[in-house]
Amino acid sequence: MAEKHTSPLLWILLLSALRFTSSFQSALVLEMAKILMQNYCLPEKLLGMHEAIQQAINSGELLQISDKKTLASLLTAGVQGALNDPRLTVSYEAKAVPVVPPVLQSPSKEQLKRLVRNSFKVDILENNIGYLRIDHIIDEETSAKIGSKLWDNVWNKVAQMSSLIFDLRYSTAGDLSGVPVIISYFYDPEPLIHIDTVYDRPSNTTKELWTMSSIPGKRYGKNKDLIILTSRRTMGAAEAVAYILTKLKRAIIVGERSAGGSVKVQKFRIAESDFYITVPVARSINPITGQSWEVSGVSPTVNVIAKEAVSKAKSLLALRYVIPKVVQIISNILRDTYAFSDRVSTLLQHLQSIDLLSVGSEKDLAIRLNQNLQTVSEDPRLIIRHMQDDDGSLEDHQKLYTIPDNIESLKAYTDKVFKVEILPDNTGYLRFDELAETSAVTKLEELMSQKVWEPLKDTSNLIIDLRYNTRGSCNSLAFILSYLHDCTKKQNFFTINDRIQNTTTEHKSLSKITGPAYNSERGVYVLTSYHTASIGEELAYLIQSLTCGTVIGEITSGNLMHSKTFQIEGTDIAISVPFINFIDNNGEYWLGGGVVPDAIVLAEEALNRAYEIMEFHKGLRSLIVGVGELLEKHYAIQEVAINVSQVLFTKWAEGLYRPVVDFESLASQLTTDLYETSGDHRLHVFHCDVEPELPHNVPKMPSGEEFGYIIEALFKIEVLPGNIGYLRFDMMLGIEVVKANGAELIKSVWKKIVNTDALIIDMRYNTGGHSTAVPLFCTYFFDAEPLQHLYSIYDRTTNTLTKVTTFSRVWGQRYGSSKDVFILTSHMTGSPAELFARTMSDLNRATIIGEPTIGGSLSSGTYQIRDSVLYTSIPNKVVLSATTGTVWSFLGVEPHVSAHVNDALSVAQRIIEARLKKKEIN
Repeated sequence: MAEKHTSPLLWILLLSALRFTSSFQSALVLEMAKILMQNYCLPEKLLGMHEAIQQAINSGELLQISDKKTLASLLTAGVQGALNDPRLTVSYEAKAVPVVPPVLQSPSKEQLKRLVRNSFKVDILENNIGYLRIDHIIDEETSAKIGSKLWDNVWNKVAQMSSLIFDLRYSTAGDLSGVPVIISYFYDPEPLIHIDTVYDRPSNTTKELWTMSSIPGKRYGKNKDLIILTSRRTMGAAEAVAYILTKLKRAIIVGERSAGGSVKVQKFRIAESDFYITVPVARSINPITGQSWEVSGVSPTVNVIAKEAVSKAKSLLALRYVIPKVVQIISNILRDTYAFSDRVSTLLQHLQSIDLLSVGSEKDLAIRLNQNLQTVSEDPRLIIRHMQDDDGSLEDHQKLYTIPDNIESLKAYTDKVFKVEILPDNTGYLRFDELAETSAVTKLEELMSQKVWEPLKDTSNLIIDLRYNTRGSCNSLAFILSYLHDCTKKQNFFTINDRIQNTTTEHKSLSKITGPAYNSERGVYVLTSYHTASIGEELAYLIQSLTCGTVIGEITSGNLMHSKTFQIEGTDIAISVPFINFIDNNGEYWLGGGVVPDAIVLAEEALNRAYEIMEFHKGLRSLIVGVGELLEKHYAIQEVAINVSQVLFTKWAEGLYRPVVDFESLASQLTTDLYETSGDHRLHVFHCDVEPELPHNVPKMPSGEEFGYIIEALFKIEVLPGNIGYLRFDMMLGIEVVKANGAELIKSVWKKIVNTDALIIDMRYNTGGHSTAVPLFCTYFFDAEPLQHLYSIYDRTTNTLTKVTTFSRVWGQRYGSSKDVFILTSHMTGSPAELFARTMSDLNRATIIGEPTIGGSLSSGTYQIRDSVLYTSIPNKVVLSATTGTVWSFLGVEPHVSAHVNDALSVAQRIIEARLKKKEIN
């Protein structure tokens, strides 16, 4: 039944259950409603109003109000509240004299001159900024009468200005027909632009307003800057001018929100009474927004009090003058210095296309440019900021201290900077807080071999403390990393692309090192803090990238951007441009930002945490080997198990498990590696402090009464139109339960659908249960003889292969092998239901409709990894196809017809209907 649209207007108009006993008052209200219906410019708000008022009057629930002004006030509040329109007013005007509009005579030339002089003011401010004030929007007919000579003092002067402040703060009157005239002065003659649409309710007509190809005087044009000033007094046609120009993105508005007037309002006498209602009879509809300036007013781009608007406009025009220069300077800097030279062309094109019309300040300009460049470049190092808000935060990095090449200076530097100790448990400790620039890298390496690597050569593990490392040169990183790397393997540690120098430098492992290499199989633990910066950040980053150590502590400072800062001349805007690209050994670009440790702790706790992780890493090899052994013993596909086991051990040997710092992170990493190596999402490792309970294999046998509840809860049976059977059950019962209750299942479920012409089996919500009854369920869809080979199961735990066939005898009647069967699946369909659906699909006995299933397992074992708190779940059975003999994929069942889970049933019904029609035709 259609809902009846009744306006709330009635209930507020006649609020408090007004009881009218006077036919006059009833007629008054009905006449007012009639005026609104015929003249109100938003008639869609009035649906059902007249009928509702008549119904209320007939009900007699209208209060008697004797005071006429009180009644007028009540009606005003009601109509305004109901329609959310403050322009609607009801007034009581006793003995009002009708206003007769004067007969307008054609104005004389002197009157026209006076009109222009009183309505327009033109001035020239500094820097050739024009100032135009219009207090009255002259209608189109009068504008034409004025003639071009009289416009010399207005538009011809304005046209010569470099920019314009258009003052509408005092414009409170005017005619909408003059709006296209004014708008046209700010555009070219062609093409014409649709600027507004006006709907007039009394005549029920719509008029489009367009710019004009011919107007008196010269045009200001569409390219020069234009700022409009508004105030709370700005009303009517002036609001239309401001709204149109800002929505066309031709001007920005400075000042206060305008009054929110109307295109046209009209006062109507209600019947022959002394009551009058004022109604907006026309409305504006902007072709761009579909909205209007009426009631709500025009919102300024830059909000200031009206008396400060001129001053603000001048500052904005000064900013507008600077913007092209700023954009050009930024473009030049990017072209000459940005490290990603292949992105420069795109960035420059984007810079030229950014809409900066509404920029209200230098700070706003910096924010807008920064947001756009960050979005397009996807480079967090490319930053534009307003320097007054970032007091020196964009200063270039400290100039590096350079060590003289002589041996004495190098030795003194080495003794001062590098601190070496042997901590408890034979743990080496190395701290250095900077790494200076030097051309004598070879000599420095020789001194470090004696000072650092010789004392540390026999330690069990090494801690490198970078918590206080704040500056340095990357030129010395290669020889430090060479001592932590297998020196028999040549490797490129990182590459530096310098756009300013136009150089590409590869930093490779040294072919020969002076001192003893620190065995790459020992543990290296790097400590960081939020102070860690520059060379410290680079080293921490490379330790992770090269997987030659574990990073512990706080996220580093993130200040290393490889950037150079330029201040834009004449502004407080600066741009920080990355001129160096740091490329790691994997070919990945490091775009700055802090290095996130493998183990995040407070800096002062990092050393103790390092010892805890060392202890954990001692048992890591045993756990990795243990996972491999369990796989080889229990995983259903042995060749896959052997391969995965080897891969896991190789990853450990190569140090790829160094980022693992506890059992939880190890479980997560192993699960990821198991999936990536085997492709089997069912393999996973988990952490559990207590031994997980294994599921009981012997299900509880329900009583007859309990089984009745099970049937009611799990099964839904229905015969759909066209004699189509529908069977939904949300859990697969075990074979023992089915055997014990077979007669009840046949009676309560099967008999209701066995004689249908087609059957839909809904397994979209069948999420679990037992697979033992699947062969029995399949049997009902095949003939008794010969027995049908359904699938084979290989059990890794017993090393047996079992051939599964249909049963020779079943309870009740078979559905047969010829009628159509459709199985609905979803991503929620569980393992036993998957087995049934895949079997029926593999033997071409059913059409699968819906979503792919997730791929479960018939049987998975949970095994403890050595004597740890880690466990692994391993599928120990696989199903082989009866038709091909190959192992079924564990990725789930792919439907023949893909459909959203909510649409699968309707899709199946449409397919059945189409097949039945085809059979009828044949």
